[in-house]
Amino acid sequence: MTTTDSPFNTTTDEYNYDYNYTDDYEDELCDKTNVIQFGAIFTSVFFSIVVILSLFGNILVIVILAKFENLRSLTNTFILNLAISDLFFTAGLPFWAYSHVHGWTLGEPACITVTFVFYVGFYSSLILLMLMTVHRYVAVMNPLSDIVSTTGCYSILACLIIWVVSISIAIPGIIFTKVVQYHCVSAKSLLGIYLQNALFLLSSVVFIFCYSQIMCRLLRPTAQRRRRRTLKLIFTLMVVFFVGWAPYNVVIFLRSFYYWPKPPADSKTVARHCAESDPLDYAFYVSRFFAFSHCCLNPVFYVFVGVKFKNHLKKMLKGWGHKNNSIRNRQSRLTITSLTSGEEFSM
Repeated sequence: MTTTDSPFNTTTDEYNYDYNYTDDYEDELCDKTNVIQFGAIFTSVFFSIVVILSLFGNILVIVILAKFENLRSLTNTFILNLAISDLFFTAGLPFWAYSHVHGWTLGEPACITVTFVFYVGFYSSLILLMLMTVHRYVAVMNPLSDIVSTTGCYSILACLIIWVVSISIAIPGIIFTKVVQYHCVSAKSLLGIYLQNALFLLSSVVFIFCYSQIMCRLLRPTAQRRRRRTLKLIFTLMVVFFVGWAPYNVVIFLRSFYYWPKPPADSKTVARHCAESDPLDYAFYVSRFFAFSHCCLNPVFYVFVGVKFKNHLKKMLKGWGHKNNSIRNRQSRLTITSLTSGEEFSM
């Protein structure tokens, strides 16, 4: 293994914050400088875009919920917690972008803290999406169910369970997190990879089953007139989910084979494996961007596509417009008053 002299301050075998190479037979023949530079530039640019959009969208969701909605209902509880979860997830992205460019210089306690917050947001977001899908399924298939109209302490209990489960899943990952050669990495990378794969498969099953049943129900002649719009929304949700998460999970699963122990090999074999790994490395950066974009897409597809939240947003924007106009009118009146009372006023 050789250390690059580039400003990215990383090594050829450990250049990802979550999945480090442990290939025992790679040596100086495997030069990952181009991959590292591509990852640093790509990650810093696109993560910055994701962070800005996520902060704007999710904070706006929280403001609208607090101002116009009943936070005791289960639906609004899910939406509120999804926005908070996405903000947790977003909080880790600037640190990972900085680490890609400059290496991890914040120390091991910060590494563990940021990793914990990031994964709590990651897992809680997927769990919430599954629960919201199940809740929507029950609301369509059995509108009179008590789950649909659940409020009060049951909503709080559901919220607590979601966060306890998310924290419990995230804890094993941070136990083995440490700083190695200016990189915040996990010593149990295989565990993290297969846990993400398992959660993706579970959420995929929930998505496919629930939304396919909902679509079948909406295609019946007795369905409401708005079924075409609802079907488009459901289809869009499924496409966005699988386009975002499926490539990423396939890539990290294929990359997991680099962690398994390998027998000693000659230089030709090393060079061949190094060349074969490059396309997968580039695919990792690109697929991860699409997967991590979910934190800024969730407010759009799960909140602002609804008529109710659109109306709330319009009300809030109108309210801000009226306030701005009243402030301007007040300032203009004060200006006219000050001018007319002074000596500089003339007809």
